[in-house]
Order: sequence, then C-alpha cells, then structure tokens
Amino acid sequence: MTPPLDRRLNAYRPDLADIRLKDQVFAPRYVEAEPARINVPVAAIRPRPEADSSIDTEVLFGETLSMFERMDGWAWVQLDSDHYVGYVDETVLVDGPNDATHVVAAPRSFVYPGADLRFPPEHALSMASRVKVTGTALTRGTEYALLDDGSAMIAGHLLPVGEIANDDPVSVAALFLNTPYLWGGRSGFGIDCSGLVQMALAMTGKSAPRDSDQQAAHLGEEIDPARDGLMRGDLVFWKGHVGFLEDEQTLLHASGGTMSVTREPLQAAIDRIATLYGEPTGYRRP
Repeated sequence: MTPPLDRRLNAYRPDLADIRLKDQVFAPRYVEAEPARINVPVAAIRPRPEADSSIDTEVLFGETLSMFERMDGWAWVQLDSDHYVGYVDETVLVDGPNDATHVVAAPRSFVYPGADLRFPPEHALSMASRVKVTGTALTRGTEYALLDDGSAMIAGHLLPVGEIANDDPVSVAALFLNTPYLWGGRSGFGIDCSGLVQMALAMTGKSAPRDSDQQAAHLGEEIDPARDGLMRGDLVFWKGHVGFLEDEQTLLHASGGTMSVTREPLQAAIDRIATLYGEPTGYRRP
C-alpha cells in the first residue's frame, strides 16, 4: 500500500486540495494556488487555523507562498522555499509575487524610516528576509540601502538575491549563538534545532527540509562515524533533535536544555540527551 502523502509538504484536506495533487488524492474541490508574500518581520505557520495552536514553522518578511484559501481571518498556504503547508493570519499577506533584490545576511538588522542610524527604527528583520532595494545613500560615512517603501537598512547587512558570501554553514550557524530557542522558530529572534540547520544551509546556497525527521531521512548522505570519521559540518541526529558539528568533538545546536543556540562537547551532549531521548539515531554529511 502506498503511504499517505506528508501533509506538511502537500496541501490537501478532506474538503479541499491543491489542484497539482488531483491525480494523487481525492477531494471534493481542487484549487489553483494564488501567489502571495509576507509583509511582517516574522509570521507563524500553524497546523490549524487557531491562534492558540502550536507553531510548526515560521515565514519571514518578503518570502513567498502559494495561497489556497482565505477564511475567517486565516489563509491556508504553502511556503515556496521548503513547501511547508499550514495556516497563517491572513493580515500578514500581500497578494502577488515578490520582486525582492536583496536578502538580509545578518542574524538581525534594523529597518529605519530613512538613511540615518539615529532615527528610531521601525522594526527589525531576520536573516533570510527579502527586501527590494531601489538605491543607496551615504550618511556620515555609513552606507544605507534604500528600500521601495522609503525605509532604509544598513547596506552591509544585505546581499543581492542569489549571491553567497559564505560557503561554511557552521560559521553561519555560529552567528546565532545565544539566540533564544523557540519551538517552530526559524528566525534571528528565536530558532529551533532544525530551523538553525535549514537557515545555515540556505545562506550557503543549499536547500534543506524543515523538520529534523525530514532532514534525517533526506539531507545529504548518511555516514558511519566508525567508518567515515566525523568532521566539521556533519549533522548528528536524535529522535526529534539535530545539531551541527563544529569539529569532531563539539556540537553547535539550538538546545532546549539551555533554551538557546549553544555549543557543548559532543560527548557531554550525547550523555545528557541519552537520559531523555536515547542515543543518537544517525549522522549525515550535507
């Protein structure tokens, strides 16, 4: 028997489904998605259209989605980057695709009402947020990127879309040290273990699934430490958890133990986590 499609990655419900799944699932109604993008710094994607529902993942400013339905203040969507499906507050959406030119490359960066760091910032954006730059300005020696809505950001915190400044995901992950742990988090304001892995790889030009079980099944190649050894950038998996190796003896991860992104000796982490979730379930080289 063919296993059911993963509902995290395929938009189907008993009453409605993505028209692209018409040959794979039955639904009374199929719809063609409409393009949309996020217009707030961070928005939660939830498994149910309820404000007190858990956070499955997050979507960042300027990221694009496929929208299947709006109802009762919620939108049923699929994130274009990793295909995650869920519900967002419909007020965070703007219709249409994004013509962003740049990506935020710092863990967090302020958006100012103009090209002057003395102005009170309007808000902050996380790494991987997408913005449209229309020009530049120089104020007291600091270069600013001017955005399409009239606001400004520090130019050095942005990269052109498609440009990669760093090919080492571990060094990207290390930029998030001490960032608070947040279940379902995927931003510089709060992040979980698999979100950290996904973010670090994305900023080095590599795509990754969102959740740790998906990463353990599909990301890179499975390795055997006894046969292949361990090296910087390898991933260590537990049931429901994942972390990077900074070197063969040091783990860098978003830890529910410290409630932050932290580094610790690998063996100490193995011993500590074993009391709760058992031994590592596998190792992979992305």
